[in-house]
Amino acid sequence: MPTVFTHVAVPVCAAIALGTRRVPVSALLVGMLAAIVPDFDGLAFKLGIAYGGMTGHRGFTHTLLFALLFGFAGWWLAPYWGMRRAVGWAWIALCTVSHPLLDMLTNGGIGIAFFWPLDDVRYFSPWRPIEVSPIALKRFVSPRGAAVLLNEMATVWAPLLAVSVLALVARRAADRRNHNGAVAA
Repeated sequence: MPTVFTHVAVPVCAAIALGTRRVPVSALLVGMLAAIVPDFDGLAFKLGIAYGGMTGHRGFTHTLLFALLFGFAGWWLAPYWGMRRAVGWAWIALCTVSHPLLDMLTNGGIGIAFFWPLDDVRYFSPWRPIEVSPIALKRFVSPRGAAVLLNEMATVWAPLLAVSVLALVARRAADRRNHNGAVAA
């Protein structure tokens, strides 16, 4: 799995691209939480639940179904964010589904039960550039942990930031054109 720092990359970069009028700070914070919620299934280890089971790690909470259901938190919160309910639902569902999609790009662990309950297959992407993160804090604060963070900066953060900044620049240029056109008319 990528680190918790990298799971929040998708909502952070999407918010940069879309701007605070479309994604207010409170929606961004909930989106960041939604992007890490699937890993709460790690509590299953403490309860003695098998790693490969549907209630274990990379099981139900890493499915498309879970993301779609968790999106209803955005449906409920959307009025507070000044969004239409469907947009709030989509925001949280997309932030949540980003988690298993990033996990599919890692080079370790077991695959993601993405389409459960339709099938029990555990999926990985054919391209797996993200180094799997150590879970234990002692192993994370080590040369291996530093190497994982550098890998994530190169394979996830840098590309996402580049795309989000380009989208931000394009959005602002379009806003300026629209504003100037409205003034001239």
